[in-house]
Amino acid sequence: MGVRLVVGLGNPGREHLFDRHNLGFMVVDLLAHELGFTLHTRRDLAVGRANVDGAAVAFLKPLTFMNLSGLAVQQYTRTKSIEPRDVLVVADDFNLKLGTLRLRVRGSSGGHKGLESIAHWLKTEEFPRLRVGIGPVPAGEDARDFVLRRFSRDDATLLADVKKAAAAVVLRAICTGVENLTLDAAGTVAGAD
Repeated sequence: MGVRLVVGLGNPGREHLFDRHNLGFMVVDLLAHELGFTLHTRRDLAVGRANVDGAAVAFLKPLTFMNLSGLAVQQYTRTKSIEPRDVLVVADDFNLKLGTLRLRVRGSSGGHKGLESIAHWLKTEEFPRLRVGIGPVPAGEDARDFVLRRFSRDDATLLADVKKAAAAVVLRAICTGVENLTLDAAGTVAGAD
């Protein structure tokens, strides 16, 4: 069928707006700007819709906090009769260097609480995901603290490139199907070393 729903993961609230953990939200916000749609808030989620290359696609940000992301995703997919294989999740990954993208048709959560929650609520790991690198975690720092820190000023230019590259991958996945899309071997964004 193809991508019918794009889910960007993050945490709601102004205090989390620029956290590393909110990169999925940032990508959906960029797509909203580029495609000209508005995200409307309903209880546990913010959702908008756009027509991409002839396909009607919904874009969703769960507002249930990262660890309960699956609740909002399950509620939406159930009411709209969307299969897990037609949901593309955009999530941060501290195990990947900032500037690296990894696209998979399915897979484990890899310890990511948002992906874990979605797999739990959808009762499957058979959904595509685009992991966007935010790492590495500095030596001696707890990963849980690192993901809730804001990006540094030094990261600003690369971060803009990363968001654009991730948004471009999402759009290509919608147009060609995730299974037909391959990133370059390094999965890197121009400007990342």
